[in-house]
Amino acid sequence: MGGVGEPGPREGSAQPGAPLPTFCWEQIRAHDQPGDKWLVIERRVYDISRWAQRHPGGSRLIGHHGAEDATDAFRAFHQDLNFVRKFLQPLLIGELAPEEPSQDGPLNAQLVEDFRALHQAAEDMKLFDASPTFFAFLLGHILAMEVLAWLLIYLLGPGWVPSALAAFILAISQAQSWCLQHDLGHASIFKKSRWNHVAQKFVMGQLKGFSAHWWNFRHFQHHAKPNIFHKDPDVTVAPVFLLGESSVEYGKKKRRYLPYNQQHLYFFLIGPPLLTLVNFEVENLAYMLVCMQWADLLWAASFYARFFLSYLPFYGVPGVLFPRMPRHNYSRVAPLVKSLCAKHGLSYEVKPFLTALVDIVRSLKKSGDIWLDAYLHQ
Repeated sequence: MGGVGEPGPREGSAQPGAPLPTFCWEQIRAHDQPGDKWLVIERRVYDISRWAQRHPGGSRLIGHHGAEDATDAFRAFHQDLNFVRKFLQPLLIGELAPEEPSQDGPLNAQLVEDFRALHQAAEDMKLFDASPTFFAFLLGHILAMEVLAWLLIYLLGPGWVPSALAAFILAISQAQSWCLQHDLGHASIFKKSRWNHVAQKFVMGQLKGFSAHWWNFRHFQHHAKPNIFHKDPDVTVAPVFLLGESSVEYGKKKRRYLPYNQQHLYFFLIGPPLLTLVNFEVENLAYMLVCMQWADLLWAASFYARFFLSYLPFYGVPGVLFPRMPRHNYSRVAPLVKSLCAKHGLSYEVKPFLTALVDIVRSLKKSGDIWLDAYLHQ
């Protein structure tokens, strides 16, 4: 294409005042490799090869838009566009040639134009302005339910009915906390991004026991490329469940780890437990450790410390010693049992559930080793 330049991806930004080189989509598509990434925002071409690793949302998120028009994603994810554009200037290397469309590939140009008009109409109607009253009420009723659940156990004791009611209330509180942290993660509540991030850390860490960084890293990819396999983590659930392209891939390679033709049935059995109790917990903890998110780890630890300190005193050793004792009296007798143990040099331990579970696994392993030794040598 005549007049279209092709500077190297690391030659630096365009010189101020100098005419910008122009590029066609064919040239831009050649720069979608690790360490060599270009993208287009508002018809301007940017080389993000080096800067991607410093991107606040993570290199993977911005890398998903390599060699693409990222205008809508840029506008959707950033609250203060004028502020963010200052960081784009050093990355600018050119612009789309006048005869090139704003979007590459099979995108419907009219659909994109209509969507942007709809977005502008929503802005004009101030639909992106948050209601402080709504979110204050949301946080208030979350905290109220946390207190109510504890009061039920404190006043009525840890019987089956109070425990079930408390669990139900806490489940609602946890679900509402997810919604609140979601809005904070998208900077939808406060006008300053920093306030949203700080509040999200509190809600996600203290009220949920999760990492805000982990959630944003995962969830932003979903919004950047919704339902795109290998880019949206919410639909990349193989080998437990197969969706779209993965179904064909596993079928051709004759992989059958589970009866996938019945996955619509076993989803209700293992789907929610695996996602919430196993996958999210393990993935969240691994992310905090690998990415060294120590602040988030402390926030999460504060959640578990608060939870166990609030409820464990009501569920403990006295139930083993006094089977006929009503559960609501466990907390009253616990100091007496502790004093008795101290007097006779006995260990009095109150273990969190996970610690007790680890002890069980260790005991099983020890017993298994004893069995193996006896089986082989005796």
